[in-house]
Amino acid sequence: MEAKASARYIRVTPMKARRVVNLIRGQQANEALAILKFAPQAASEPVFKVLESAVANARQKADREGLAFKPEDLVVSAAFVDEGPTMKRFQPRAQGRAFRINKRTSHVTVVVATPEKEEVR
Repeated sequence: MEAKASARYIRVTPMKARRVVNLIRGQQANEALAILKFAPQAASEPVFKVLESAVANARQKADREGLAFKPEDLVVSAAFVDEGPTMKRFQPRAQGRAFRINKRTSHVTVVVATPEKEEVR
């Protein structure tokens, strides 16, 4: 079973968000939540919320399909950050100049899944 959650237009740069997402990719969901809870990066908070939402979506999907749900079985199977639109602002500088400031946004997507059990021959 697979469940997905995403957050769009998060006001954190994609490079900084990718640093956080790389920490949790392939981890168990409970362990990934613990890692994000204590990660010092500011981007860990929105990624934490997206991961919580993905786990909740998996719970809803299991209830709808009548399957037993164990949160400890979930694994972060995919997690990625895409670049959102950039807000362009100007910073006044000396002698009438203006420097551009790029306020970047991110789209964070997290997919959790239960690992498929391999058949033994």
